[in-house]
Order: sequence, then C-alpha cells, then structure tokens
Amino acid sequence: MNTKDISKRQTPSQTIGPFFAYGLTPGQYGYDFPSLAKGQMVDINEVPEHIQIQGIIYDGEGVSIEDAMIELWQDDGEQQLFGRYGTGTEDGNSFTFTTVKPKGVNGAAPYINVILFMRGQLLHSYTRIYFSDEAELNSTDEVLTSIPEDRRKTLIAQKKGSSYVFDIHMQGDNETVFFKV
Repeated sequence: MNTKDISKRQTPSQTIGPFFAYGLTPGQYGYDFPSLAKGQMVDINEVPEHIQIQGIIYDGEGVSIEDAMIELWQDDGEQQLFGRYGTGTEDGNSFTFTTVKPKGVNGAAPYINVILFMRGQLLHSYTRIYFSDEAELNSTDEVLTSIPEDRRKTLIAQKKGSSYVFDIHMQGDNETVFFKV
C-alpha cells in the first residue's frame, strides 16, 4: 500500500463512527450488549437527590440529530462523574442523563462540561450546562458572564419539575455557545 492510499482513509478523529460505535454507544447502532458508559451517572437508589437532564440536539434546519454522541463530565471536588449517550437510542432522538447537580466551586456557578461528537465535525464541540435555578451564582460566574448576554440562555438548562431541559442547537438563531478548548 502506498502513502497516497493511507492518506485517504478516515481516522477516528475525523468522524464519530462507525469506528467505535460498538464500544461507545452500542444501543444506538443495534448492538446487543451494554455500553461501558451510560446516561445514568448515579444509582438513583443510592442518591436520592439525583436530577435528570433531558434534551435534543438539533441541526441548522431544526431537525433532531439521530447519530450524535454526547458526554457529560462533572467535578465539583466531591463528585467526579461521567456519562455518555447516543441520541439515536430514544424516540425523537433525545438524550437523558441521571446525575447529581454539582456544587459551585470557588464562587463559580455549578456547571457540567459537555462534549459533543457527531458526523460532519472534524473536532468535538465543547459547551457547558448551567442551571436556571442558580440565577445569583450565574450572574457572577466568570465564564458565563464573559458571553454576550443575549447568548447566555443557550447554556442554561431550564428547570421543569425535578428535571432540567437542555437542548443543543448546532446552528441558527438559537445556536448554542461552544468553547474553543
């Protein structure tokens, strides 16, 4: 095989799959075995103060994306949690994470880091989830307040009962703020 042939191959950093679908989000692609990481980041029987974060990832046309993979990472000094979800596993291409609401650290508002993988992206997208019921801390959070005020709402999950709704818009009028990391 010559170098020209190798240069035309896709690598895992160039696309989300199908390279690792069986190991990352097997249910999304119809594999009959459990994922190593799931949307349930805590055991609800052991953590009564758990929350759910639900949402949908939309493309620029407002259509839900069926083959994205979303990861949540959180660390508030007490809890270090990780979850992964493939959007094509539920009707409507939604995602649901069960976790605990992080605590604010050093005066920052509580937040969860989000990494989004999907077709058409050469690199992952990074964003954050803040919480609508933390208005006081949100108003002084250094990262959140560095974003133009009219765009901040794209990072704030809205509380609905015991759950939070956090939709991600890849483009358009409601485009979610993404960070260069």
